[in-house]
Amino acid sequence: TLHDSTGVDRISTTMQCEIYRSSKKTGVYLYIVAEDDFSRVPDSLLKLLGRLEHVMHLELTQERTLAQADPGEVRRNLEEKGFFLQLPPAVYTEM
Repeated sequence: TLHDSTGVDRISTTMQCEIYRSSKKTGVYLYIVAEDDFSRVPDSLLKLLGRLEHVMHLELTQERTLAQADPGEVRRNLEEKGFFLQLPPAVYTEM
């Protein structure tokens, strides 16, 4: 079990995040901790994504499952980097 500096169990607590859809990249979503706070997202990434449309507010809990991303990875990235970039699933074709 991971604990923060206060000894609180980080895994079982709820983490709030905001999800934005890229106008330039189909199927690409940016998760950030606070609505409209892109301060920890690199400028170069913001330029690549183009205009960002707010899609939803999400509460990440230990029990939460996500369709296209691992919730543990999302939480780690939000804590460590301040954002998580969800890419579309890879498309494979049989030869």
